[in-house]
Amino acid sequence: MKKFAAIGVLLLGLALAGVGAIADALYVAFMAKVPAVAPKVATLEAAYRVQDAFVERLSVPLGPVVGYKVGLTSKPVQKKFGIDHPLRGQLLAGMLLEDGAEVPARFGARPIAEADLLVRVKDAGINEAKTIAEVWEHLDAVIPFIELPDLLVRKGDPLTAPVITAINVGARLGVMGAEIPTERIAAGDLAAMTVHVYLDSEEVMAVPGKAILGHPLNAVLWLVQDLKADGKALKPGDLVSLGSLGRPLVLRPGAELRVVYEGLFGNQEVRVFFQ
Repeated sequence: MKKFAAIGVLLLGLALAGVGAIADALYVAFMAKVPAVAPKVATLEAAYRVQDAFVERLSVPLGPVVGYKVGLTSKPVQKKFGIDHPLRGQLLAGMLLEDGAEVPARFGARPIAEADLLVRVKDAGINEAKTIAEVWEHLDAVIPFIELPDLLVRKGDPLTAPVITAINVGARLGVMGAEIPTERIAAGDLAAMTVHVYLDSEEVMAVPGKAILGHPLNAVLWLVQDLKADGKALKPGDLVSLGSLGRPLVLRPGAELRVVYEGLFGNQEVRVFFQ
């Protein structure tokens, strides 16, 4: 029995060493803004171990984890990747920029931009929420958000659900608009709103809020359960990126991207400029 136990410890050590090596490679590529070789991860369980190790390395230059992003919130996209649920990534303090930020057009290895939305957790009671109404009770702000993800891996490499998870669901940067206290709006406004995306003053898409899982707060409900299954929980002050509202865009130097949230407390907006 001791022999088998020793073998088990050895195999665990090798597995952990593999996770560390993959995380190191992703970190180097991330910091250099060059495409990485797609990590060889076959399961979501293994991918989340890689993600945690990758995020631990990123926390040195980017600061602590301040929340989560929910990715793959469109049913057609989930079907494309052979899953029936979203994926989660982690947001770090240094990833978040203020409205009107200027960023390089090549801010990552494979940079894209997406209209999104943030919510902020008011208290730990959200971890017991079972309905959209209960989620709403435990939030204190909604924040317009342009996410600037990075696909990170080389073009042509397999981009599977585990690979997307391992690269932290592409989290790189995001631009935050003015926060809207939840007492000034209703939960239903998030599903009823229309999000207009403008590139250099030309509207390139208009997307209903309900494009995120039928209601954007369903992303929070999913996240609560997913974290709970992993022995984790949301904390007061955590930010949650609810998912993409529309197709991703590739930006050129000199471009301006503006997102307007029609029907959300006076048509709130957020913008970013690309150098």
